[in-house]
Amino acid sequence: MSADVTLLWLRRDFRFYDHPAMVAAAANGAAVIPVFIYDDQVAALGAAPKWRLGEAVDHFADALAEKGSRLILRKGDPLEVLRALIAQTGARAVHWSRAYDPASVARDKAVKAALKEDGITAESQAGHLLFEPWSVQTGKGEPYKVYSPYWRAVKGRDIAAPLKTVSELRAPSNWPDSETLSDWQMGDAMNRGAEVVAKYAHIGEARAQGRLSTFLRDHIEHYKTERDFPASGATSGLSENLTYGEISPRAVWHAGWRHVQEGAAGAEHFLKELVWREFAWHLLYHFPDLAEANWRKEWNGFPWRPDNNDAKAWRRGMTGEPFVDAAMREMYVTGTMHNRARMIVASYLTKHLMTDWRVGRRWFEDCLIDWDPASNAMGWQWVAGSGPDAAPYFRVFNPETQLKKFDKTKDYRDKFILEGQSNPPQTARDFFDAIPRSWGLTPDQSYPAQIADLKGGRECALAAYHAHRDTD
Repeated sequence: MSADVTLLWLRRDFRFYDHPAMVAAAANGAAVIPVFIYDDQVAALGAAPKWRLGEAVDHFADALAEKGSRLILRKGDPLEVLRALIAQTGARAVHWSRAYDPASVARDKAVKAALKEDGITAESQAGHLLFEPWSVQTGKGEPYKVYSPYWRAVKGRDIAAPLKTVSELRAPSNWPDSETLSDWQMGDAMNRGAEVVAKYAHIGEARAQGRLSTFLRDHIEHYKTERDFPASGATSGLSENLTYGEISPRAVWHAGWRHVQEGAAGAEHFLKELVWREFAWHLLYHFPDLAEANWRKEWNGFPWRPDNNDAKAWRRGMTGEPFVDAAMREMYVTGTMHNRARMIVASYLTKHLMTDWRVGRRWFEDCLIDWDPASNAMGWQWVAGSGPDAAPYFRVFNPETQLKKFDKTKDYRDKFILEGQSNPPQTARDFFDAIPRSWGLTPDQSYPAQIADLKGGRECALAAYHAHRDTD
């Protein structure tokens, strides 16, 4: 094989436009061998994220083939896999996009150090975030812990323009062997749910770009005023594609910024939501126990319940609260959930049902195709009251009043709750085809009664909070 060979280690960056690691790998005309490694981190993913990652890999393999390239698949320890490929191909360099969760940071540092010790060029590039976590600090040189000053600190920064699409990847004279994606069975844990969710997923770079274009054309003007209404379709849906790097945050930022300059009323608010994602990642990077430990230590010892039968009803979308149940069913049907709905179901679980936020976080981790460890952890702690920049604990979202305010016409409820409708839409019927058969739920059953008294549940939650605060 040619000595002028570079490995491009792909993880969650399945695109050609604005791909710094791909640009670096292809620099100076080097032959590029793209590789995806099924490692312990992939194996540990929940059912829905693992299935969706497999779909992203499969789609990008096809996209590479269209450019005359290939995606090499290997399973095992990343360092061992990369060393084996280096020995087989004569590659002298490895490039990849940075990741910022604790496990990935530890893995990548070890790989980089070992490869450099071997005499191999090992370089990581930005691409997952707008700003590197260490580049945004307070005047005291500390990471921001509150969103509003964080937004003020970054909104005026220059963000480099997206890099041009890599139009051609030079192939090596010989390709190394590749494993077969289907042998990895990445969708097995989804069971029959995969077939349902596949109808609603938007996989690949082209569909991500299409989503962005549609949003900018039809919804950005009214984004701020309509984004909280789940049936409005006013959100971009790009969380799914950002999760797998099928579109870069820099590309989204610049597209949105053009609309800010043109005076679109909702454009700045859209960018603030993009930066909220950024803020979550910066927090996880600087405080790596965010996903498992209460950010506010005074919450340690709070009498949240562990998993319980009420949480079981919550998981199954059978609480008797239409807003909560519609949201949970949306997740099983589409793999995603509207952001307003995420706040409602999280508040209901942690406050009305007094269940530990980690029970909900772990369930979302298993069920969301747009699962993002930083946003998921911060979102759950924000609602529970234990997290950074948290909502006050006394803010308890009432799902009944929230439904009246944000779903007056009941379009969202009817889209996902079949019971009581003579002619339910396909989305409502799909719920019963997506869920595990072991749940024993059927379309001919009656809608359940409320499992919790909303007023009483709120009072109990506040009483527990005050008692805990007084004894802390």
